Amino acid sequence: TVTCVDVDASKIDKLNQGGIPIYEPGLAELVIKNRANERLFFTTSLKEALVDADAVFIAVGTPPDEDGSADLSYVIGVAHEIGCLIEEYVVVVTKSTVPVGTNRKVKLAVQEELDKRGVEVVFDVASNPEFLKEGDAVNDFMRPDRVVIGVESARAEKVMERLYHAFVLNNTPIYFMDIPSAEMTKYAANSMLATRISFMNDIANLCEIVGADIEAVKKGIGSDTRIGKKFLNAGCGYGGSCFPKDVKALIGDEYGYGMELLKAVERVNERQKTILFDKIQKHYEGNVKGKHFGLWGLSFKPATDDMREAPSLVLIGQLLEAGATVKAFDPVAMEEAKRRLGDRIGYAANMYDALTDADAMIIVTEWQEFKVPKFTFIEKALKEKVIFDGRNIYNPEQMREFGYTYYGIGKNR
Repeated sequence: TVTCVDVDASKIDKLNQGGIPIYEPGLAELVIKNRANERLFFTTSLKEALVDADAVFIAVGTPPDEDGSADLSYVIGVAHEIGCLIEEYVVVVTKSTVPVGTNRKVKLAVQEELDKRGVEVVFDVASNPEFLKEGDAVNDFMRPDRVVIGVESARAEKVMERLYHAFVLNNTPIYFMDIPSAEMTKYAANSMLATRISFMNDIANLCEIVGADIEAVKKGIGSDTRIGKKFLNAGCGYGGSCFPKDVKALIGDEYGYGMELLKAVERVNERQKTILFDKIQKHYEGNVKGKHFGLWGLSFKPATDDMREAPSLVLIGQLLEAGATVKAFDPVAMEEAKRRLGDRIGYAANMYDALTDADAMIIVTEWQEFKVPKFTFIEKALKEKVIFDGRNIYNPEQMREFGYTYYGIGKNR
């Protein structure tokens, strides 16, 4: 039985009425089912949620501060609230992505409030980082590669073991470890994946210079079992709420150690977000003023409406600054785009409408429906048969056979 707490009353009202504030495949069905079975509740009252709770998960945001470090004010604020309210043993579990040492601060915050109250309540803290991919989060949670839990007492381990018992039945490995190691595991995992992406983007850019094809290179190195095939796609940069924030957090000098490799990873990614604009500028000989572009994909990745750190935002900003106009389409991120961009761009009713009278087509997000379009519709809509593909979803040779001028990433034209 789970009670979800949020300070945003409108969000709680929406959830209680059956609405879902974010887009995530499979989430709505899961919420509806468990609300109907009276296992899932939503409230603004933390006091109400803590009654008879075995564990309380802190899952608030940790946005990057001005120096790139994670802002822990929400995490610590909730810890203080918990300390003000608990009456019996509970495990305070940090689910938010937090720097190493945060759970120690959470424990101190809870204890500080207990001391102020003059009461003795035994509690434990635990670290339980999440490894969910946006767009596949429900499946990732129900069928995880592994579950990582940091604890400092046998009692806390027993509670967490009971909580994740069903996953053991599915042969999911559960790794119990010390709390700092669990905290570090989350950052290390995301930073490793970000490193792979930036490495492949760097290699892709070099491929264009030397006349190699990044897709062939990807197959060649992905077949090496030491490397593997995942996260080897070249593109126009990563975005989202995790990779950029977590890389920045590890780069921070909080621990007095400079993460030189990750500094390069971040630099490469920021440069990669401008790669499509550079190709567009080169094609139009440095002048896109008055040009109109049809853009497919606004979210930072498919199957989500999340536009945080999205490459589309960088590209759109560059095109508008250079005097071009843009009309965009995304299967689920249109409302989020309108909130962020307002009337600075046009919004299409469908993917082909976005291309009407456009000088060229730009692909920024690899949504499944973009991979198998009706090219006859594209040809009729565009003024010129020019495609800038930021995700390499089309075959260059086929595009040339169709009569298109085609630009991919890491592909020698």
